[in-house]
Amino acid sequence: MADLSARARAFALAALILLALAPAPLTAAPACERNDVERMVAVGDVHGAYDRSVEILRTAGLLDGDLHWSGGKAHLVQLGDVVDRGADSRRALDLLRRLEKEARAAGGAVHALLGNHEVMRMLGDMRYVAPGEYAAFATPRSEEAREKFLQRVKPDLRDRLRTETPLGRVEMHLAFGPDGEYGKWLRGHSAMVKINGIVFLHGGVSPAQAALACDAVNAKVRLELAGDLDGVRAAPAESLVTREDGPLWYRGLAQEPDAFAPAVNEILARQEARAIVVGHTVATTGRVVVRFQGKVFEIDTGMQAGYVSGGRASALEIRGETVSAIYTDRRDVLQGPPAAAPRIRR
Repeated sequence: MADLSARARAFALAALILLALAPAPLTAAPACERNDVERMVAVGDVHGAYDRSVEILRTAGLLDGDLHWSGGKAHLVQLGDVVDRGADSRRALDLLRRLEKEARAAGGAVHALLGNHEVMRMLGDMRYVAPGEYAAFATPRSEEAREKFLQRVKPDLRDRLRTETPLGRVEMHLAFGPDGEYGKWLRGHSAMVKINGIVFLHGGVSPAQAALACDAVNAKVRLELAGDLDGVRAAPAESLVTREDGPLWYRGLAQEPDAFAPAVNEILARQEARAIVVGHTVATTGRVVVRFQGKVFEIDTGMQAGYVSGGRASALEIRGETVSAIYTDRRDVLQGPPAAAPRIRR
């Protein structure tokens, strides 16, 4: 085991902890397309920055002073990567879970999409977990739980694994497993949603995956996460949740040069969409970036200060044809998306 890579070792440890757990059954997929939403607010990667996420949701008018939903019929789209890198990811997840119910009762909605870090957590890859995230799952019986886990491994590995298994890690693995409190909840969520002709997802839509419609993407992601996790790890090229050009990992819409515009048009035409909103790739300016004449919006502005120097919390508001970037200190009106999707070239 000492010769394994960090990623392989993380997966091996997760497999030991989750060995006795059976996959959760598939639940009914939520509808992934809406065309009647008056106001949308999208928020990018949180990475455990609970206080900043609360601050930007308040600034956007979605939270009141008691941290309850005040957005009425608005739709909040959170683009994933709530976990990893910051200590307060559990609090941020719990807030989203509660807001889902409150927004629904008010006639609005919260779309908590999956990011690559949620999938990593569910697959047992803990390389980016902050110490405080483990501590949030620790209980007075955590040492007992760790020792019970260690009894299932070879005696000569126990001392080293004890140092690699901080208190709360076993509980975190179980919580994000198929039947765990957070794992079961996340496995019922989507990777992609389309509202008023605008696609929202964590990484992006690549040319290789452009023909996959929203429902197909979500169905495949949910099937992979509910099925054989070892199979997902063993065949990343075939797995939508792990491949680099998949919806959770693709960075091309943020990193390709302006000459990539024709490919963007082709992607939008195949998606029957007029714009795409993505997170995942931190904007170097610390501000929301508009690309390809309003067809792509990058909204990961580095909310987690411990991870991104000069980053800040932000939100993208789309109300009718007006698109604005919301920060805690100002609001900027941006170029809006085209009125219609590009046509497929024949």
